[in-house]
Amino acid sequence: MLVRSFENHFLLLTAVGAFSQSVMRERHRTATGRRNSSGERLMRLFAKSTYMHVWRHNMFDPNELPNLREAIRDCTVGDKHLLDDICGEVRKIKPEVRSIKPRSTTSVSIVASDGGNNKLVYDPFHVQLVRVVDSYGNPLCVDAITPTTDIDVLSKRQFHEDGRPRTALGQVMADLIVEPSKRTLNELSHMIPSAENVKKSPYEVSPSWVLVYRDLCEWAALYELICHKKFATDTLLVRDGLLRSKLYRGEYFIRFRQQIENSIDRIYRENRRKVFLVGLAKHSKVLARYSLAMSVEGVLHPGEPRYVRIPRAMEAKAYVWPEYARGEETEGSGGEAPKFVGGDMFCVRFGSRSGDPIWTVDILSKQRTQAAEVLAYLLADAIDGFPIPFYPRCLQKAHEHASVVDFDLEILQNEIIDAVRSMLPDNQRQILDAMSLQEDVTGRRYE
Repeated sequence: MLVRSFENHFLLLTAVGAFSQSVMRERHRTATGRRNSSGERLMRLFAKSTYMHVWRHNMFDPNELPNLREAIRDCTVGDKHLLDDICGEVRKIKPEVRSIKPRSTTSVSIVASDGGNNKLVYDPFHVQLVRVVDSYGNPLCVDAITPTTDIDVLSKRQFHEDGRPRTALGQVMADLIVEPSKRTLNELSHMIPSAENVKKSPYEVSPSWVLVYRDLCEWAALYELICHKKFATDTLLVRDGLLRSKLYRGEYFIRFRQQIENSIDRIYRENRRKVFLVGLAKHSKVLARYSLAMSVEGVLHPGEPRYVRIPRAMEAKAYVWPEYARGEETEGSGGEAPKFVGGDMFCVRFGSRSGDPIWTVDILSKQRTQAAEVLAYLLADAIDGFPIPFYPRCLQKAHEHASVVDFDLEILQNEIIDAVRSMLPDNQRQILDAMSLQEDVTGRRYE
């Protein structure tokens, strides 16, 4: 009872304090000439302060906590063998830890704008912007699609009338799909619906395929840069995400990886330029599973930036689908082909302190023996990472250039409104203008 009484008094004091602050702000507004009706205004302020600042009442009863604590501890102690097993796995890779010394080279990243940053919505119209840029701000792919876009038209948009590739994605299809008549997005990826399904039942097709198209464009921009461009200096290419994908149908991703590996070999043979490819992920199933054990065992001990290679067996235990951990070393072994994996995984800490962030890095499988050199170049770029510390600066710059926000987003949002207006008869266009000027009354609670 004493605890409940204390909670009630605390809630009341919190509400009164918040109300007092709101009244003082209102007096300041009145003194500066921003007048409103006083009685109605004060009631609104009290309701606002009460709703926004009072704590929830549905908290645990204090008498329930001891039993819950005991149950949680019993479960944790009973599963202690799980941590012991994981620590045993991590202990085996501890002798493989290596330190990193920075080495400078050109670092370039290619990033597509996030799905939440590039969606234009004016019901019932939903337009998804597809924008891929590099870390210098150069646009590599710009497009706009909707969930009901004709897939056949979108596929043909990737090629010229004579069949030559028009876009990076068209170049990927031309290189991977031998028969020209089959060069469609649905053939390239099973996650993109067929044109027939979109036409027959457009509202039953999952709209998430537009994000698959965006990711394919990001992969295609990386492919075109390596396979069809020239490099003036040694270059490190950094992908936002691991070098793994389930987007491609059949064994197209294997061909994709092999084309990149052959092109890197050709560049060095013809121009004596080294091109390295890595993929970096802030979060991964592997890191989530082994981070506690790595800290307990002191695998990446402080003092210097360090890295360690993660064996495939450890990867497989972290993923639900073991084929996501089957790399090119299994080719020709008689089992399932490595259809989804293009890199070897490393856990890397670019800082020298134990509390610095650890990232998951995929190095192109054919370049895994050059891991020390590759990560040395990546360290040189990550040292100056901002605002995320020890995160490659080229990736952060690419994200800054790729984001569609603020004034740019306002301009594009107005474009969809203008497009809708142009479809309406002249005598109905003022309806759309009136709707654009309507106020969101729900926002008044924040005034």
